[in-house]
Order: sequence, then C-alpha cells, then structure tokens
Amino acid sequence: MRAGPVRRLWRGLARAIGALILAAIAVVALFAFINPPRGPYMWAEAIRLGGIERDWVAIGDVSPHLPRALVAAEDANFCRHWGFDMGAIRAVIAEGGQRGASTISQQTVKNVFLWQGRSWLRKSLEAALTPPVELFWSKRRILEIYLNVAEFDEGVFGAEAAAQHYFGRPARDLTLDQAARLAAVLPDPKARSPRAETGFLRRRAAAIADGAETIRRDGRATCFER
Repeated sequence: MRAGPVRRLWRGLARAIGALILAAIAVVALFAFINPPRGPYMWAEAIRLGGIERDWVAIGDVSPHLPRALVAAEDANFCRHWGFDMGAIRAVIAEGGQRGASTISQQTVKNVFLWQGRSWLRKSLEAALTPPVELFWSKRRILEIYLNVAEFDEGVFGAEAAAQHYFGRPARDLTLDQAARLAAVLPDPKARSPRAETGFLRRRAAAIADGAETIRRDGRATCFER
C-alpha cells in the first residue's frame, strides 16, 4: 500500500531535519580541530561597518590573566558544568528572570553559529547545539574559540584585536588589570570601554581581578590551563 501525500511529506520533512542535525554535528566536530570562520553576526557587522578588527590567536599565546578574567566575569563555574549552569538558571528563575544565565559555552555557540537578539528560535538552537559542543570540544578549546569571537567594541572581535585596539599591545602581554578591564565591558561592549575611569568600571574590574585570582587558587581554572 502506497503512503499518502501527507505521510510522504512528513517523511521528507523528517529526513530533512535529520540531515540538518547530522550536518550540524559534523560541523561542530570539525571545529574541534579547525578554527571556525566568521559567524553571522561578524559578517553582518563587517558589511555594516565596512570591515571589522579580528586576528585569531591561540589560547597559549594569550596572557593567562585574560582567560581567567573572562571566566570569572562571565561563567565562574565554567569548569564544573556541561554547558548549562543549572544553579545560575535556578537563581534567575527565583529572581523573576531579570538577568541572563548564559554560560561561556552557550555564548560561544551563539557567536559562532547563530545571530544576536532574543528569540525562542535562537535560544532553542543555542540549547540544541551546546551539548554537542561540550561533547566534541574540550573546555580549553571552547574558551579558545570564545576568546576569538567575543565582541569587545563596535567591530572589534577577539582578544588580540581588543588588546591592540585598547592598549596597543599583543594579547600575550596583557596585565591582570588590563585583562579585568576587557572582561568588565562584557556583556555590553558597545556601551563600555576598558579605558574608562568611571567608578563602575574600576569597581567591576577590581572584582573581576579578585575573582580571577580566586579561581586560579581554588582549581576552577584547571580545565583550560596547562
């Protein structure tokens, strides 16, 4: 008995979805070894601005202060979760959902594969892609890619471009204070500057610097340091 047109449509749709899932997993696995190209947001900004600043740098060529500062600022339990910080998510729910709880893994997925903005579609895709990223990429690799795709100013992406843009030095030479100041502009890099001498930025950078030293001492940096 031949399948009806509706059943054939559903079968075709299921095959297409399955093919997309397999393709996405294959790309994630590939990026464990090959540096990803510009993501959709970078391309959009490059078109809008007529170009962007970005120079890929290996995590081993970045001052160790910066990875620690970014983890302390954005995701202190980065080494202890599998892509989702359930404790942070529960805290956000308890507070009424007034702040974000995205981990560095989720932010990396968004910056590499997806687009900016708040929508259920983007968040759903982000949630679907985060477990494969955690499966195929080491924590050190996740942080290395994050270091190279995070936005630090309008059209300025990645640690190397940010270090040169703000401090006129390579990322490997950043001091703890400079690294903390870079981390302090997140998650609003277009409205904050690491060079600003505002009370907020000084306090935020000081807290991040203290947190960076804390995670170094208590072992929460071991998954991305060698």
